[in-house]
Amino acid sequence: MEFLTTNELSILRWLHILAMVYWLGGEWGVFQTSYHVTNPALPLEERRRHMETAYRIDILARTGIVLLLPLGLHMGKLYGFVPSLDGGGIWLMWLFFAVWLAMTWTAFIKRETDIGIKVTRTEELLRYPLIAAIIVVSVMAYGGSGPVEVSEGNFWYPTKMLMYAFALCIGLFLRLVMRRWTARFRILAAGPDAEQEAALAREIGQARIAAYIYWITIATVCFLGAVKPF
Repeated sequence: MEFLTTNELSILRWLHILAMVYWLGGEWGVFQTSYHVTNPALPLEERRRHMETAYRIDILARTGIVLLLPLGLHMGKLYGFVPSLDGGGIWLMWLFFAVWLAMTWTAFIKRETDIGIKVTRTEELLRYPLIAAIIVVSVMAYGGSGPVEVSEGNFWYPTKMLMYAFALCIGLFLRLVMRRWTARFRILAAGPDAEQEAALAREIGQARIAAYIYWITIATVCFLGAVKPF
């Protein structure tokens, strides 16, 4: 315990880096696998196998996404940026994100069932108020008010939070696409369907554009955390 207390910030920073690596690497893996998922020249069963691979890669990215915020807030507490997390506040914060992570994994494990789709949609709906809260808190920090308290030279912290909120928005869109794929493959299992194939092709085109923006955003978040430029 003494080791953990003494090296708390360093350990959190290490975990933060790991979460970022799994997020960025996982999204690249899903992106590459998507080419085979949406390729109508491949047999349906092979495309479904690639879809399964995409989901197994994506759960690591989703886990990284969920963990980044509590790890960042915990480090912010140690930096003195989030005094509201002192005492029992830090445990309540981690409890909230533990529930979020549990929902994420439940949606993954039950992804081929109606329950899994319902949990996924519920988890997605919960992201909207969370994104709004992050944006509001970050903007308030620039004005010197709110639960995040930063001074000149530390505005990288609320900026990083804003970029994270933007990344969550892109992630919501990409998750919507993957959920649609699951539903479309259920229809395609009954036989060829030109309408569903056209929808898959359209959605993968949109998702790839979003993925490029996603990577730039993630890289920016990494830069702000590592360099702390302003």
